[in-house]
Amino acid sequence: MPQTVIEKIVQAHAVGLKDGQQVQAGDYVTLVPDHVMTHDNTSAVMGKFNGLGVPRIKNPRQPVFTLDHNIQDLGESNQAKYARIAEFAAANGVDAYPAGRGIGHQIMIEEGYVQPGGFCVASDSHSNTYGGIGALGTPVVRTDAAALWAIGTVWWQVPRTIKVNLNGELQAGVTGKDVIITLCGMYNQGEVLNAVLEFGGTGIANLSIEERLTIANMTTEWGALAGWFPVDGVCLEFMRGRQRWLSEHGNNDRITDAKLTEWADNPPASDEGAYYAAEINLDLTKVTPHISGPHSLQVMTSLAAMDQRQLKINKAYLVSCTNSRLGDLEEAAAAIAGQQVADGVEFYVAAASQPIQAQATESGAWQKLIDAGARELPPGCGPCIGLGVGLLEEGEVGISATNRNFRGRMGSREAEAYLASPAVVAASAMAGYITGPAGMDLADATPPRDIQEFAAPNAARGATDILDGFPTSLTGRLVYLPTDNLNTDGIYSKDYTYREDITPEQMAQVVMENYDPAFAGIVQAGDVLAAGYNFGTGSSREQAATALQAAGIRLVIAGSYSQTYLRNAINNGFICIECPAFVDALKAHFSAQADQRTIATDSPVALDFAGSVINWNGSTYSFTPLGAPVQEVVIAGGVENQVRASL
Repeated sequence: MPQTVIEKIVQAHAVGLKDGQQVQAGDYVTLVPDHVMTHDNTSAVMGKFNGLGVPRIKNPRQPVFTLDHNIQDLGESNQAKYARIAEFAAANGVDAYPAGRGIGHQIMIEEGYVQPGGFCVASDSHSNTYGGIGALGTPVVRTDAAALWAIGTVWWQVPRTIKVNLNGELQAGVTGKDVIITLCGMYNQGEVLNAVLEFGGTGIANLSIEERLTIANMTTEWGALAGWFPVDGVCLEFMRGRQRWLSEHGNNDRITDAKLTEWADNPPASDEGAYYAAEINLDLTKVTPHISGPHSLQVMTSLAAMDQRQLKINKAYLVSCTNSRLGDLEEAAAAIAGQQVADGVEFYVAAASQPIQAQATESGAWQKLIDAGARELPPGCGPCIGLGVGLLEEGEVGISATNRNFRGRMGSREAEAYLASPAVVAASAMAGYITGPAGMDLADATPPRDIQEFAAPNAARGATDILDGFPTSLTGRLVYLPTDNLNTDGIYSKDYTYREDITPEQMAQVVMENYDPAFAGIVQAGDVLAAGYNFGTGSSREQAATALQAAGIRLVIAGSYSQTYLRNAINNGFICIECPAFVDALKAHFSAQADQRTIATDSPVALDFAGSVINWNGSTYSFTPLGAPVQEVVIAGGVENQVRASL
């Protein structure tokens, strides 16, 4: 069967496959990532790792530690945490980069850890960035990271692939940031949710690596699980440059001549006839500068319209792993054109890494920004994640070249954050309101929508092998929540999330409190919970899964899940079934009761795990088989128990 490049990369990193098994979308597999990156959250992962009772990291070459989030905090507590991370890295022989070296994702690329055709994970949602150089990058949660340190593997469900064709060439002044803002704004109804996006088309060759990294980085905000760009001449030239840089800095073994030859002769690519869940076409010649926000990536406005509004700003930011590379800094410096930051505006600049700042200093771009009145911050995340100096205060408006403008992300919840390209951010800082550089064509236009979805092929999978200890079937009372996008705060309130004295019995009493205060009194032990689409969106709190377990719920069925929620649930041995057809049937059947928050039904629902079907109300619905990797975790009672047992 033809495979997409994503399926082929997964196949190359999978272990425990059956003889002749070809990986395809929907499969649960066990993978050995090339690397797992953790940043300031390394400390939290250390706590989980130490709780496993493992004496040392299994493969010290696999983890990479990068301190980048809270580096402006020079307080005793934070510095002590950084010291503990450094000591742990030294004791285990792990590569670790100190605060000030740069943002982790940039370091992973600069230092040659991420390579074409590779598979790298990070305990951070912007590991998608790695797709800009032809690698598959995806986030994992902290429990996954601790397990990777201990046993070197991680479970993963192979997502569907969507082809995104970028055709033509961008007009002058239009950037990769405008491309991804346009895509996020045009396709904002979950079209790419939890998919991997394979970028192609005639316009790819005209996009720089920096633009590809920006687009790949923000596929996270678009809702995708990863984004991937082809390994072409532009990518190969970039990798040759990385090889030269590494050689100059005393590292000659990460990017070798043999690897460069292999990438050139046999670049990773999809097979002819591979199945794509959908195909999107974007005419780059019709993309114009756009602004994202406020509060959402799904809201975009043309720069022309924003310029007419002359929306006053208080702060401007050129920081983050999205748009603080050399080309970004040079574009911003060119947009300033000898001007000064407007009165009443604070303009903050931080390079994505120390080497980039050095390059920008050599090119003169850095000094132009400083001379214009920009305030220098150390290479790191800082205000992008709402840490350090320069955060948005109540009532303020900010324009930023970062990747997220969620309410409260960069400071006060009562502030507004907009996203734009580096040149627009710099020009706005000079003008005092959102606008573009002098001479920029402010055409008010967007490309037409062009998306086609394809039915999945009817692949004959046969019966699922059920491991000893995993149920072959399960029956329970159906409890239905007629809601899409049920977030983790609704499932388990922030009022309890950071309390460590809550017992499982108390968790069961407050579960779903923010969604439906009556829920705890309705649900019974042994119930099967069903909900809508994108279940568990929002924060990464694990209690949103364990609280449902505490209430005695056997499993959850939803149309789709937040991948972070899915990982947290399965990592705790809590089964989650994805079955859109069943959810659609429930929505139609209970349409007259859609205003209810919780519907306890009289009819049972039965699941056959061997046949991968749900039986309810006289009808049968197929779901993606729960393969051995998931069954093993559930049997063990969670990933941490699984790791302990394996050792």
